[in-house]
Amino acid sequence: MRSALAIAWRDIRAVFVSPIAYVLLTGFLLLGGWFFFNLLGQFSRLVAAYSNLPGSNTTWLNLNDAVVGPLIQNLSIVLVIIVPMITMRSFAEERTSGTYELLFTSPITVASMVIGKYLASAFIVTVMVGLTLIYPLILVAYGNPEIWLIISGFAGLYLVALVFVAIGNFTSAITSNQIIATVSSLVILLLLFVVGWPADGAGETLKAILLYASITEHMSVMIRGVYDTSDLIYFISLAAFFLFLTHRAVESARWK
Repeated sequence: MRSALAIAWRDIRAVFVSPIAYVLLTGFLLLGGWFFFNLLGQFSRLVAAYSNLPGSNTTWLNLNDAVVGPLIQNLSIVLVIIVPMITMRSFAEERTSGTYELLFTSPITVASMVIGKYLASAFIVTVMVGLTLIYPLILVAYGNPEIWLIISGFAGLYLVALVFVAIGNFTSAITSNQIIATVSSLVILLLLFVVGWPADGAGETLKAILLYASITEHMSVMIRGVYDTSDLIYFISLAAFFLFLTHRAVESARWK
């Protein structure tokens, strides 16, 4: 574990001494802020419009459904683009810089390499998701949202980000080209988003399979404040599966 932490710290330091991390963090927060204030403005206009109607009832309008839920869904889509940019360097850069062979000849196991790289990218997305908590804090300070739904929704977003990191590391481990790693990761992540689209026109068995494979279905459940064991198993098993594939890819490269 000490070797994995050493690799993670090396990668984290390399990212934060360059402008890469700051550009990605700034871009993510700017997009998140744009979504948040637009959703909040739309909610305010709806409340004002319905309040002016005689005998109207605005209790069905709430911050969680109108602002928090759509915000988390939009942030997850942004992560589809941002995370591959973070993970593309993980293994591909080691290949192009010639340090891959140095890692293989050092007393570091493949598992330590894979875990260390994953922890480094996971730390960056943890910072990204953590910084977006400023938006629900604003709602708590000036509004009356349901705290549990906020916690559940952002926990779902964080789990999605960790799965994205595992997928991004895998695509980085199978190529030395960072552009190919980014595009490959982006394609897989988009497939996880759209795999459930044809579910309504499929049979019962196929529909259940497609919906279970869809990452948006599991995240939507958590946004609604529901913690289901099957959703947690889905996120954990998907991340573990791609970590296993990453391990196999690195192990294969080691013996070539």
